[in-house]
Amino acid sequence: MDREKLGRLLPWISTPIMLILFLGIWQFAVSVVGVSKFILPSPLAVGDRLVEMVGERSTWEHVRVTTTEVVLGFGIAVVVGTLLGAILGKIVWLERAVQPALVAFQVVPKVAFVPIFVIWFGFGMTSKIVLTVILAFFPIMLNVLLGVRSVDRGHRDVMRSLGSSRWATFRDLELPSTLPYIFAGAEVGIVFAVIGAIVGEYLGGSQGLGYLVVARLNSIDAAGLFAVIVLLALLGSLLFAIVTTLKRFVIPWHESVQSPAAA
Repeated sequence: MDREKLGRLLPWISTPIMLILFLGIWQFAVSVVGVSKFILPSPLAVGDRLVEMVGERSTWEHVRVTTTEVVLGFGIAVVVGTLLGAILGKIVWLERAVQPALVAFQVVPKVAFVPIFVIWFGFGMTSKIVLTVILAFFPIMLNVLLGVRSVDRGHRDVMRSLGSSRWATFRDLELPSTLPYIFAGAEVGIVFAVIGAIVGEYLGGSQGLGYLVVARLNSIDAAGLFAVIVLLALLGSLLFAIVTTLKRFVIPWHESVQSPAAA
């Protein structure tokens, strides 16, 4: 029991310690080593700029745009990736037929698609959502495919021998067995979704936190640039935490959710 409590408290202890060490090294580099503030502003300067930006209404509008792009793109990627992964997992010959095309599409640098999407969909949110879908889709699809293939054939045969219908087999065996893989793909996908939205805004946008990075860079506002990066880190961490929390509620029985002591 003590080990389980320690395992739960450890992140709350280690994270502040690592953050303090990081800020201390950062401040040392600025104050003692003498790194120029135009290259690396002090943590206090970044903090002041962050507080100033949080108080501006325009900053929250940029946050809203980026969050909308990420959530919509990630949601579409989850639906499409889950459906396609389940189909390819069930139909082996189809998976073998389309695998070369999927791999070839995935290895192409997605940044190359940004100008094309801007031409097709304009500078608005649509082009960023499409890029977000493309980046988040592949890990979700691969994990779902693996999950469908990982369902124990012996268990499926037992359920069929007991007269279970296809729906009952899916509900009681295949879905619970595949859910951990879906969430594993979703945890990777939400990170890629944030990257997709930011890259799209950075290269072809007029709104969002990615655009704000470009604006701060063009104005040579190093403290503001670091403040935007902090906002991006907080947004990405929040979205990842939401996916992880949802995972804990949906599959509390899985080993990836339980603590090592409980497992």
